[in-house]
Amino acid sequence: MESQAIKQFTENLNGGAVLVNFQGEVHEERISEILGDVEQKLEVAEEDFKKQRKVYNILVETLQNLYHHTDAFSDGQKVVTFMLAKSGEGYSILAANYIDLDNIAPLKAKLDKINSLDKEGLRSYYKEVLDNGQYSVHGGGGLGIIDIARKSGKKLDYDFSDVSDTFGLYVLIIKV
Repeated sequence: MESQAIKQFTENLNGGAVLVNFQGEVHEERISEILGDVEQKLEVAEEDFKKQRKVYNILVETLQNLYHHTDAFSDGQKVVTFMLAKSGEGYSILAANYIDLDNIAPLKAKLDKINSLDKEGLRSYYKEVLDNGQYSVHGGGGLGIIDIARKSGKKLDYDFSDVSDTFGLYVLIIKV
């Protein structure tokens, strides 16, 4: 799973340290392992407990999104790329997964809407989605990505690239 966005992510670290670099099949047990590893590394790398919790909570949501929204591509497996890096005073998170080409336009529209909103707008949008009672086939109402944007306090950086006639690669970069 290689893309220009993933390559740029690693190039733009400016000497920052990659704390976690995972590529492979994602399932519930693996998510627990990754989160345990991340929690230990955050305790070592970050003195500020509040920032540790913020990064950890965003990671939980990000990994859940990878698990629930990755469309099988590689031999029926849910193959993803996930990276956590510390650079200066902040953290960068990269999450990449395969997505059915039909799902790109609605996801892009949602990401653009989220990025167009300020803090209060995100809060209102979160409540609106929560109250509309519409749930996806994955059981969520699309709150995860809104929650990530709210918690990070920054715009979400994303990229889509075609991989085949039916699948694309979705790369999400979150700054914390």
